[in-house]
Order: sequence, then structure tokens, then C-alpha cells
Amino acid sequence: MLRLGEARGRWVLFAAVLGSGMAMLDATVVNVALPTLGAELHASLAGLQWTVNGYTLTLAALILLGGALGDRYGRRRIFCIGVAWFATASLLCGLAPNLPTLVAARALQGIGGALLTPGSLAIIQASFVPEDRARAVGAWSGLGGIAGALGPFLGGWLLGVSWRLVFLVNVPLAVVVLAVAARHLPESRDPDASGRFDVAGAVLGALGLAGTTTALVRAGEAGWTASVALAGLAGLLALVAFVLRERAAAQPMLPFALFRSGGFAAANAVTFAVYAALGGVFFLVALDLQVSVGFSPLAAGTSILPVTVLMLALSARAGALAQRIGPRLPMTVGPLVCAAGVLLLSRIEPGATYLRDVFPGMVLFGLGLSLTVAPLTTAVLAAAEDRRAGIASGVNNAVARAAGLLAVATLPLTSGLHGDDYRDPAAFTAGFSVALTQCAALLAAGGLLAWLTIRRPVVPCTAPDRHWACPVDGPPLEHPDAPRPAAAASVTAPGQAAST
Repeated sequence: MLRLGEARGRWVLFAAVLGSGMAMLDATVVNVALPTLGAELHASLAGLQWTVNGYTLTLAALILLGGALGDRYGRRRIFCIGVAWFATASLLCGLAPNLPTLVAARALQGIGGALLTPGSLAIIQASFVPEDRARAVGAWSGLGGIAGALGPFLGGWLLGVSWRLVFLVNVPLAVVVLAVAARHLPESRDPDASGRFDVAGAVLGALGLAGTTTALVRAGEAGWTASVALAGLAGLLALVAFVLRERAAAQPMLPFALFRSGGFAAANAVTFAVYAALGGVFFLVALDLQVSVGFSPLAAGTSILPVTVLMLALSARAGALAQRIGPRLPMTVGPLVCAAGVLLLSRIEPGATYLRDVFPGMVLFGLGLSLTVAPLTTAVLAAAEDRRAGIASGVNNAVARAAGLLAVATLPLTSGLHGDDYRDPAAFTAGFSVALTQCAALLAAGGLLAWLTIRRPVVPCTAPDRHWACPVDGPPLEHPDAPRPAAAASVTAPGQAAST
């Protein structure tokens, strides 16, 4: 077991942060790059939706399976495979000659993200001594959040050269991660992990999300034609089959037994509403600032920074507040404050200025998120048994990603945006205002749902909560102070077999 003050401990933290930071960086960079991608690749709005959703689809469908693979075959091994896979897919994105190739490469990127993201945090949890674990995870979360904050700066600068560099920048980062991992990362696995993987569940979940998303995106372009309706029906049937499979499987990827807890089901319902709104807001605001207001990519990305800064500054305090008074009140007030901020942002139109029309909404939005994210994690973990804290937080993360996926697919349809509207400031502004009003309604519904369904347990505060998370990337996969499962992960030196 390692200590944070040791050189090798710092190397482990560095590799885990840089590996997961690539995925966080990618989320913020790509949203800023969308108008440039559309112009260069002659993409419609549906094409931009798929540029985002191609990645989110495979990530949401496979992230739980990725964590299970790490537990069984070794977290360092699966993490390194995920980093190499992510880098290869990033290279393919950067070299893509057309939009279909880019979307396919983005889907491959999502598979890499599903392998590396849970592994990065699991390595830290398994590698450090218990007394250093909370600080190590706090550093992982905080530094990862900073990576997300740097994304708009880096993206805007790289877009000044070429949009391809937005993806190609991941390749040298991955080389550094793999070099450090080969020398310093210990191997660990769960000695109790056994049985078959729920591959059928993963496939059905992916098919269900893909069919539903395809129908929603195509309906926005061509209306509800017979082929669109058939794709939607196929997706819904696959999702029904997924639910039936998970309820019957001996070792399901998504254990529905967790949802027997009313608190767990309620917290995930709030997660779905809040993160659906977040997915829509971050997708649309970066577009609108460039299309309607005329901001450069760098200026548009920088405009979103107040949200990340407030998250980094206030999330720890919000977590401590939730530990003292319970998560119900912060989870109610936070989404309502977010909704107020989004309503202010919905008024952005041609001729808007940053300080008058953008900054106030961003500040309110950031304050609301700061109140929401850490208490939401607390509520999820408090509603699950201690031994299932890891899978409970993983399920919550998958719910958040699926919510963002469906929001990006649905909002253009429900707001009347389609085709080349993102090239027409007047048309895009009108649809943008409607879509953000819908996002505000989702946030308000999340706050109301929290007030009605979340109980007020007081979680004992044993240590200061040093937890941060990037709202774009979804809630954390595991809370730093969450009790570990009864079977502790074994740790070995690199190149050695883990003890069983």
C-alpha cells in the first residue's frame, strides 16, 4: 500500500489524474469545437448531435462493464488498455476525412473512456493506505476538474490552428500516461470477482440507447417517418429486453435490487432530470455564443469557466453542509438556483454582451451546481448498503451519462431546431431560447422531486469533504469517504500476479 507523500504514490496519482483528465478535457473541448466541425465537415445539426452522442452512447452503455473488467482482470491492465484505446480512437478522430468516420471514431473513444474512467479511481482506492485514500481521491477529483476547466482555453487555442488538434492532443498525453503506468502503477483486482460478465445486458443496453437516440435525432431532421418510428420502436424493445435481462440475470451489470431502496431510486430520478438539463445546456450554450453572439471558440469556452471555478471553490463546502443537515435541502435549492441561471441564459441573443447577458446566468448556474452535485452523491451512497457503495455510484454515473445522451438527442426536436439552423443566428436563437426553457423546467422538476422524495438522513462527518467533480463529465464514480466493500482489493507490484 502506498502513501501520498511518497514519490511512487505521487506518480500513481499523476497517472490516474492524467488518464481520466483526458476524458474530462475531451468533454469540454468538443462542445466548443462543434461550430468549426460543422463548417469544416459540412455537417447538419444532427451531425453535431452525433459528434457528441457517439461518444456518450458507448460510454454510458459500457462504463459499468468496464469497472467489472478491471475488478476481474486487473485495474491497471484495463486502465492501460483503455488509455491506449482512447488514444488510438482520438488519432482516428483527428484524421477523420468526413463526418461518418468522425462519429464512428467518437464511438470508439467512448469504449476507451468506459475502460479507463472507472479504473483510474479504482486504482487510487486500491493503492493508497486508508488514511491517505480520501486525500488522494480528493486530489484526483480536484485536478480532474481543473482539466475540465482548461478544456475551453486549450480548445479555443487549438481551434485557431485546426479542429483536428482537439483530438490529436490526446495522443501525446496517453503516451505519458502509459509510460508512467508501466513503471509505477501497482496492479490490483477484486479477489471475489467471479462468474460470467453480463455481456448480453451491455449489448441490449447499447442497442436500446442507440435505437432511441437515432429515432430522436432523425425525427428532428425528417419527422416521424416509418423508418424513424421503426428505429425508435426497436430501441424501446431493446430497453425493455435489457430491463428483463437485468432482473433475471444471476450477476447483472445493473443490479435492480439497488432500486428497491426508495431513496436510491429517488436520487437517481433527480440525477436523470438534473443531468439531462446539464447535457442540453452545455451542448447548446457553446453553440449559441458562437452562432448568435459571434464569440470566437476561445471566448465561448472561456465564458463557461465561472461554472467550473465555482464548482471547485464551493463543492467541498456543499458536501460538508449535506453531511450536517442531510442532502434534501441542498438538492432542492441547488437545481432551482440552476433553473434561474438557465432562464437568464435563455435570453442570450444577437448583440448580447458577456457581462450583462452571460455572466449573471453562468454565476447562478454555477452556484446551483455547487449546491447540487456533492449532496446528490451523498444521497446515492447513503441509500445503498455499504458493501455496494462502488456499484451504486457507478450506476448513478451511468444514469447521468444516459440522461445527457437523451437530452442532446431530444432538445433540438422539441425546440424546433434542425438542419442548418446552427448557421442562422435568428433561427438558432429562437430554438435555443425554447430549449433552455425546457432545461430550466427539468432542473425545477429535479428540485421539486428532491423535496418530495429525498429523506433527511444526517450522514456522520468523520473528515472534511474534499470532493470535487466536473458536472460535464457526470457525477463521481465513487465518493472519497464511501465505505469500501467487505473484500478489500489486493495490490501487487507491476508485473506480478495479484494474490487471491
